[in-house]
Amino acid sequence: MKFEVTILGSSSATPIYNRNPTSQALNINDHWYLIDCGEGTQQQMLRFDIKASRIDHIFISHLHGDHYLGLVGLLSSLHLNGRIKTLHIYCPVHLKEIIDLQLKYSETTLQFPVDYKFTNVDKAEVIVDNEDIIIETIPLDHRIECTGFIFRQKKRLRKLIKEKLEEIGVPIEYYTAIKKGKDYTDTRGKIYKNDTLTIDSEQPKTYAYCSDTLVNEAYFGQISNTTLLYHEATFLHNMLDRAKETHHTTALQAAEVAIKTNAQNLLIGHFSARYKKLDELLEEAQSIFPATELAIEGKTFVI
Repeated sequence: MKFEVTILGSSSATPIYNRNPTSQALNINDHWYLIDCGEGTQQQMLRFDIKASRIDHIFISHLHGDHYLGLVGLLSSLHLNGRIKTLHIYCPVHLKEIIDLQLKYSETTLQFPVDYKFTNVDKAEVIVDNEDIIIETIPLDHRIECTGFIFRQKKRLRKLIKEKLEEIGVPIEYYTAIKKGKDYTDTRGKIYKNDTLTIDSEQPKTYAYCSDTLVNEAYFGQISNTTLLYHEATFLHNMLDRAKETHHTTALQAAEVAIKTNAQNLLIGHFSARYKKLDELLEEAQSIFPATELAIEGKTFVI
């Protein structure tokens, strides 16, 4: 099952040094999900060959402009390009008012439905549950209401050992039941145990997206044991006072979160415009959590 994330934007408040504001595209079994939509997201999607028409779900963490100002442009382009299928947007309640106002004064009526699901910062909620994935909100601690999102793969059915099934002559109509863990009994009454006919599927993986936030142990339990943890790391730790003032996190703190929550891998992003080069941020995080990488734009991370 494909489960990977492509970084479209990794800057914080402003686009600078060829870095764009926050956005990520998540590919789950060839179904595409967009996480945040900062200014320039459309251009980044074109640049990295991600088709906007394939995105059916968009997640907006909060209403600071670097996380949503690209959205109305994206909606307009989808409209102009003839989209008719429903687009699902998971977002703070006031985003709908913002979008409606811009559409109103441009006298634009979208030719496709937009289904808004409003996020709740008071508690974690399941917002998507389909055959591939369960997606939950993560209440965070930012200057305004903000949620992250956690994507949990569902366990796949067992994999058939087709050579074995063909060897003993198992009819095809039994395959689904065997995938689900059933034993097989042939016409002579001989029982073949399921573990001789199948192998277990891969263990489900998780991707946690922690947008702008102060470090707060309130969300640690929810993101524990993630395969890949994305955590904002706006500043170096020598800027801790500034991080606290603006309700952000340092690279060292992001690495501490990864350790405390037992993450397998850490991805850091949302870099301040004060850093032209990002080596220091990476080195600071890796000093205590070596399995850290930078959210470099255009790079795809397999989860």
